[in-house]
Amino acid sequence: MHIWVDADACPGQIKELLFRTAKRREINVTLVANQAMHTPKSEFIGSVLVPPGMNVADRRIVELVEPGDLVITADIPLAADVVAAGGQALNPRGELYTNANVGERLAVRNMLDEMRGGGEITGGPPQFTAKDRQAFANQLDRWVTKAQT
Repeated sequence: MHIWVDADACPGQIKELLFRTAKRREINVTLVANQAMHTPKSEFIGSVLVPPGMNVADRRIVELVEPGDLVITADIPLAADVVAAGGQALNPRGELYTNANVGERLAVRNMLDEMRGGGEITGGPPQFTAKDRQAFANQLDRWVTKAQT
């Protein structure tokens, strides 16, 4: 069991929560990014530096993920690839992507992407809130508890 983090865009609050979880629950957490990331000293926390480029970190995560692993990402196409590889993905707002829901989420994402491309939708995602952080923490705790039993 391993937790991989699509770290370039992951909120700092989520990384800190993952670091505490790694130490407390003795779970390996690895940040994957195209820039150096500061991580606390721990045998359970590491990082993988990838070259700059579009989706380089995503491709590396898909290469590394194994069945039963968890990937932290807001990137739905990456989440779909992870699920196809036998893992699960959790976004920083607390939504767990599994075989049961990732196809639908990917379809909605693609539709919204087309609408943004056509100028029908402008703006980005809502600001990250304490409620999002709590939803993530709750979902992470449920996943870790289930994975460790």
